[in-house]
This record gives sequence, C-alpha cells and structure tokens, in this order.
Amino acid sequence: MKPRVLDLFCGGGGSSWGARSAQAEIACAVDAWSVAVETYRANFPEARVIQTTLNEDSCPSLLGDIEDIDLILASPECTNHTCAKGSRPRDEDSKRTANYVIRFAEKLKPRWIVLENVVQMRSWHGYTPLIDELRTLGYNVLPQVLDAADFGVPQTRRRLFLLCDREAVPVPVEPLRKGRRLRRAADVIQFDGPWKSRPLYSDRRAPDTLVRAERAIGELGKGKPFLIVYYGSDGSGGWQRLDRPLRTLTTLDRFGLVTWEGRTPMLRMLQVPELMRAMGFEANYILSLGSRRDRIKILGNGVCPPVMEAVVRSLTRQVELLQAAE
Repeated sequence: MKPRVLDLFCGGGGSSWGARSAQAEIACAVDAWSVAVETYRANFPEARVIQTTLNEDSCPSLLGDIEDIDLILASPECTNHTCAKGSRPRDEDSKRTANYVIRFAEKLKPRWIVLENVVQMRSWHGYTPLIDELRTLGYNVLPQVLDAADFGVPQTRRRLFLLCDREAVPVPVEPLRKGRRLRRAADVIQFDGPWKSRPLYSDRRAPDTLVRAERAIGELGKGKPFLIVYYGSDGSGGWQRLDRPLRTLTTLDRFGLVTWEGRTPMLRMLQVPELMRAMGFEANYILSLGSRRDRIKILGNGVCPPVMEAVVRSLTRQVELLQAAE
C-alpha cells in the first residue's frame, strides 16, 4: 500500500523522509519557518509545501485541493514540554499546538495519524484529553516511546509516538536491533574531514570546557579521542566516549570532538554532515540552506527517518497482510 501523507509541523522533513522510505506518497506539508519550508521543498519537490503558522482555527481548507489523505504525520512544538526551556515559564499555547491536529483529522478522516513529541509530553495536563479526543474521532490510540538507537541510528533519542488507526488496533513497533550492536558516536565522525581543529588548551577556551576535557583524559588516558558535551549533564561529567551512541542532538551546537596530534589535544565541533548521519539521514538529503545554526536547528528539531520508516511500515503492514490473504 502507498498511503498519501500530510505532514504538519514538518520541519526539514525527517518524518516525511522516513515515510517515503516506507513507500508512502508525500502529498502536502506545513511549517511556519521559512528555512525549514525551503529545505523541505528541496527534498520533496513532488509535495505541496505551505508556509504558515497553524493555530486553533486552522483547517484543511488552507491546503487547497489535496485529494484523499491516508496518513497525517505531526510533530507539534516540543520546547515547552522539556527541560530545554530551563527555568523560564512554559508557554501553554505552544503545548496546545498538538490539538491543532484534531481539526485536520475531523475533516480529512485519514486512516492513520502519527503524532510525535518529547516523552515529557505525557506529564502535560492536556495529554489525556488529546488522546480522548482522538478516540472520540474513532481512532485506536497506542502511545509508544521509541529510542532511535534501537533502529540503527547512532544516537540515543527517546521520543513519544502516538500511533492512531481508525480500523485496527496498532501493533507495537518492533526495534530493528535484535542481535545487533548499537551504532556508536564514532560511526558519525569523519576523522579525515576538511574541518580544522584547534589546540584544546588556549587562553580563549572556557574554563568549564577544560574541566570537562580533563575529566575525560583522566579516565581514558592521553591519546584517546572523545566528545565534550555542552548544555546539559547526564552524570558523565560533560563528556562521552565514542564507543556509545551519541547523546541526543538538540537545536544547539553541543558536541566538541577532541582528537590528538602527537601529545597535543585538539578540539573542533561536530559538523553538519556528521550530525546528519547522527540523525539517520541518507547522504542525498539536502541541507544547504540557511546558516550553520539554522541547519543544526533543523536537525535538532527533527525526527530520525529510520524510526518513522519503522512506524509507518508497522501501521501499514496490517493492510498488506490482509490484502495478501484475500
């Protein structure tokens, strides 16, 4: 089966890339950010892509005539659900963007909906009412937390997926890594790349950076490469080994690679092509618009394509099995 897809809050197209790999047809997408919209258009020239800010009054009429839609993908705003907001007040209007999917579901009546967000969404007071509304529309809803590392992505990235099906109870998505080793941070790094490293020890280097590096060197010994991890701590002391999956990418430039030239430690930031691999994008994904910061933001806000591919294949497999039995 080749379901026709509408991607709401599409960003740079991670969800659609995965859905297309699962043999879906990408019909239409919507996002508010111009750089994301142009990136999406570059990667999905066959789709109608609309730049607009969705709100509680948005409905399918803004899409024009897009014919039947079988699957809605949606990745509503997530920042106000997470610790990324820090101590700043949470924006309830941002959290409510998840509810905008309801009007599209009411009018378009797709068989499937996949709503993706951070796992902290489950503690939002609107989470259960959202699921109740989807069920009122006739959907069987299965919430499932999936880690990208279980789907061949060299990154630990846990996300919540609401799997919705009007005609059957969704089957839990099975991880792909049974019997396989997890991919590692080392798998994303281009050690012979053209990017220049600078000496770690410098008058311009932040003291906290040096403290993190010295913790790593103290544990690994000299001569071993590692990553310094900015913006957040998981108890690892602000660094991580390369033989484990990369920690979660965010919209910030947060991973510094320490390598060695003889006995001198050198430092550079991971680059956009490396971060693309860390998200599970194929080499032919086009990410050339906007600034470096814009590109990292697109990746950090994105959905890992291999995960969405597995989700869409899981949802549509029931139709394929039924058709094969007839």
